[in-house]
Amino acid sequence: MGNTVNQPVEDMNRSREKSVKWFKSWKFYTITFIAVALVLAAISYYQATHFNADVTINGVKVSGLTAEKTLETLQTTTMSNEIYVGDEQIIDGKDTQMEFSEEDLPKVKKLLKDQWTFFPSFKTRSITLLPSTPDPYRSEGLKKELEQKLASLNQDLTAPVNAEASLKDGEIIVSESKDGKQYDVAGLLEEYEKQGYTSEIRLNSAYLLPVKEDSEIIQDQKNKIQALLDHTVNYQVQDKVHSLKGSDLIKNASLTEEMQITIDNSDIIKEKIAEINDAQSTLGKDFNFKTHSGGIISVKGKGYGWALDVKKETALIKEAFEKGEETVSAANISGNGWSGEGYGYDTLTNNGIGDTYAEVSIADQRIWLYRDGKLVLTTNVVTGKLSTGEGTSPGVWYILYKRTPYTLKGSAVGNPDYEVDVSYWAPFTNSGQGFHDASWRGNWSGNAFVNAGSGGCVNVQPGMMKQVYDNLSTYQPVVVY
Repeated sequence: MGNTVNQPVEDMNRSREKSVKWFKSWKFYTITFIAVALVLAAISYYQATHFNADVTINGVKVSGLTAEKTLETLQTTTMSNEIYVGDEQIIDGKDTQMEFSEEDLPKVKKLLKDQWTFFPSFKTRSITLLPSTPDPYRSEGLKKELEQKLASLNQDLTAPVNAEASLKDGEIIVSESKDGKQYDVAGLLEEYEKQGYTSEIRLNSAYLLPVKEDSEIIQDQKNKIQALLDHTVNYQVQDKVHSLKGSDLIKNASLTEEMQITIDNSDIIKEKIAEINDAQSTLGKDFNFKTHSGGIISVKGKGYGWALDVKKETALIKEAFEKGEETVSAANISGNGWSGEGYGYDTLTNNGIGDTYAEVSIADQRIWLYRDGKLVLTTNVVTGKLSTGEGTSPGVWYILYKRTPYTLKGSAVGNPDYEVDVSYWAPFTNSGQGFHDASWRGNWSGNAFVNAGSGGCVNVQPGMMKQVYDNLSTYQPVVVY
C-alpha cells in the first residue's frame, strides 16, 4: 500500500533530474559551438586579410602582412640590382627602391585573395609582381648596362666558328664548325626581360652556338651554290647569244650571311669574254670591203671599230650570275674614239661598215659617197703628199664631227705653223685629217698628190664641197685605201 503511494513521487524526481542534465548539456554545447564559430571566424578574417606563411613577393617576405602593409614593405624595399650569369656576378647595379605606388594596391589585394586558404598554409609560394608604372632603370638603364657588359666581355672571348658551304676548285665543300666561349647576348637579353622584379637577377649561362655541318642552314647554302653551278646566263653580243653555264665558268664562290652569292675568282669568266671579243669585235681588225668597182679588198680598222671592254663585261657577267639573272646584253663597248668609245657595234650589214659610208681611193684620187647602199655623189679629190710622207692614212675611220665655216690650224712639212679658213670641215682621224674645201689649190690633177698633195687631208674642189659636206654625217664610216 505504501509503495503504491511513493511511486509517482520518485518518477517525478527522475524526470526533473533528466531535465536538469539536458539543460546543462545544451548550454555546454551552445557555448562550445559559439566559441568554435568565433575562432573560425577570427581565423577566416585573418586569413582573408593577411598573407600566409612562407609567401614572398619579388623575393620580399610578406608572411602575415596585410595588403596595405605589404605594399608599404615593397615600396621601402631596396634592390641591389645585381646581375649574375650562372654563378658569376657581372654587374653590380646602383641601389634603387621598388617603383610601387598606391595604384598597385588593387593588384596586391588580388594576390592576397588568390593565395587565400581557410586554414593557415605553410606552403612556400614565390610571387612576381610588376609595378603599374615601369621602372625605367630596370627596363632600360640596367638592360643597356647588361648589353654593353656582355659585348665587352665577348671581345676577349673566343667566338664560335660556323660551318660554311663554299665552292672550291669546282667542288662544294663544308668547313668544320668550332665551339666558342662568347655569350649569346641576344638570348641573355631576352631572358633578362622575362625576369621577375627582384633585387638579384640570375641568368642561365648562354653561349653563342656555331652553325653545325648537318644543319638546315648548311643544306640551304649547298643548294644555293648548286643552283649557281646549274644556272645559265644568255649573253647577247650584237646578234649572237652565248649561253654561259655556271659550272663551266665558276670554280670558286662563297655566301654572305644574307645568303648572297659572291664569286671569288672571275678569271675563267674573263677568259670567256675575251674569247667572244676576239671572235666578234672589229677594233684593229681588217674589214672586207667591196669597192665601187666591185672588187673585194681588206682595210684595217683604225678610228672606226668596236671591242668589248673585257674587264667591265666580266664584272657584268659575274654580277648576273650572283643575282641569278638569265639574260644580259653587252653594255661596255670601247674603241678609238675621242673618249675611248667604239663605233659600229650596232652595224651588222656590209661586214660591219654598213650601207652609208664614204669611200676614198688614194690611187684613183676620187671619193664615192653612199647612203643606204646607193651612190649619191662622186668627185675627184687631192689627198696627202706622198713625197714628204704626209699621205692620207689608209684605214677605216669615221666622221668625228662637222663644222661650217672653220679655221684649220696645224703644221705641215715646210710650213710648221699655219692657219687657214675653210667653208666646210669634216675630220675623220684624231690626228686631224679630214674633208675640206681648198680654194687656194690650183693643181687638181690626178697625180698632184705625189708631190703637190695636202698635209694629209682630202681636198675637195670648192664647187663640190657643200654637196660632199651635206652627204656626210657624224660617225659615218670613212674607208681610205
